[in-house]
Amino acid sequence: MARDIINRFVWIVDTLNRYGRLTRAQINDLWLRSPVSEGKPLPERTFHYYRRAIEENFHIDIGCNSLGEYFIEGNGSKRDKAFSNWLLDNYAVGTALKSSADTDGRVYVEEIPSAREFLPDVLEAIRNNEKTVFTYAGFSRSRPEPGIVFHPYFLKLYKQRWYMVGLREKSADIRTYALDRVRELNLMKETFVMPDDNSAADIFDNIIGISSSKADVKTVRLKADRTQAKYFRALPLHHSQTEEVHDDFSVFSLRVKINYELVHEILACGKSVEVLAPRELKAMVITELEETLEKYKK
Repeated sequence: MARDIINRFVWIVDTLNRYGRLTRAQINDLWLRSPVSEGKPLPERTFHYYRRAIEENFHIDIGCNSLGEYFIEGNGSKRDKAFSNWLLDNYAVGTALKSSADTDGRVYVEEIPSAREFLPDVLEAIRNNEKTVFTYAGFSRSRPEPGIVFHPYFLKLYKQRWYMVGLREKSADIRTYALDRVRELNLMKETFVMPDDNSAADIFDNIIGISSSKADVKTVRLKADRTQAKYFRALPLHHSQTEEVHDDFSVFSLRVKINYELVHEILACGKSVEVLAPRELKAMVITELEETLEKYKK
């Protein structure tokens, strides 16, 4: 989908979220005053086309009551709502910055690897269950690997990097590839069958980050000091997170698989967090700390 079309979709969702319920006439009036309209009205047929596309692509349902007022329906999964919120937040930030030219040179953002070159193609492949073939410059290889035939199942955003998750045809296993490491990608015009038992929830529900694991789900218990506990409350490590509050600390419990990202999330907290359980996670963190300390003893 072209970027301007996506902006129109987001404008409709954002406007209905802000105003609650609007008739077609009210929507058109606000549309004409917005930059996405380019001074042209929003025809009835086009509005309903956008409405269906929003429902199909973003899982955001736009209802209409007996008074002819349109509104965002409150159903949908946690992931659908999380995606909608992310989409709207990005739109709102972009719109605010564009309209504030006088802040030029006073707003700083992170330099992050870009995925925009291949993101539209991967979205199209996911929508149509279409195979892709690409060249991948992984960090663990000295040279880019060409000719990877891939069935893209899902996209995931983690730490401001886009990853596609799916089946690598040659090895017949689930792989994760960062879009910013893709060097060339083409759609193959050949479809694949999406497995019934392979959902995003199955792959991501019990992990932190993007490293899939066949390990068992464990109960992880983390002791955090009062300051770190506030960060965990504001930005939970995982949707399963619960908290036991004590006078000078909190104990957070998670139901997750132990992987690389979990260990490094804990290490990033430094002395503010202690692993209480399970033993293997505690051992992994201790090993990382000891090996790091050894480097500074040389």
